[in-house]
Amino acid sequence: MASQAGEVNILRGVDLDMAPGESLAVVGPSGSGKSTMMMIVAGLERPTQGSVRVAGQDLGALDEDGLALFRRRNVGIVFQAFHLIPTMTALENVAIPLEFAGDADAWDKARAALDSVGLSHRTTHYPGQMSGGEQQRTALARAFVAQPALLLADEPTGNLDATTGHSIVDLMFDLKDRLGTALLLITHDAKLAARCGRAVRMEDGKLSPAPAFRSAAQ
Repeated sequence: MASQAGEVNILRGVDLDMAPGESLAVVGPSGSGKSTMMMIVAGLERPTQGSVRVAGQDLGALDEDGLALFRRRNVGIVFQAFHLIPTMTALENVAIPLEFAGDADAWDKARAALDSVGLSHRTTHYPGQMSGGEQQRTALARAFVAQPALLLADEPTGNLDATTGHSIVDLMFDLKDRLGTALLLITHDAKLAARCGRAVRMEDGKLSPAPAFRSAAQ
């Protein structure tokens, strides 16, 4: 990828394929390139070499407006920090991507999404009025509201206590399975990585299999 200081080789020779509906964990030390790879897959950063294809679309062929439209239709993103808009209610936070996409049913779909994460009683609350777990549930509702082909999750339990984090993970996998969404999960948590069908390790910008992690389903 490029920066003001010139080309920076964060990722080197990364080759990664995912099947529809698959869950894949990416593990590795901080600074190894995991989050950069996620940003490239989301179309939020552009690689200086190679190609990125998500849900059948070559992201390199899209301009910035095209990438934004592609994300709204195909990609949900959940971060460690919840990234909710503090001046908007839970309902408004979930509805906004559908509103931008011109969906006439945005508000009804947002209410249904909040109900699916157990927050039908919090629709009019602002992020500052909700617990960390409730904020991450709202972020999950926003990520899944458009029924994306791919969910990108970057340390989704990093700001939560163990009990709350466990419930968020259960909810995330339940929604993923119900909607048939593929999941690319970045995590330092071995137990969380083991819940995915497959795991890879990133180190110094390169990917390799992660044999220490075994799917919980195996």
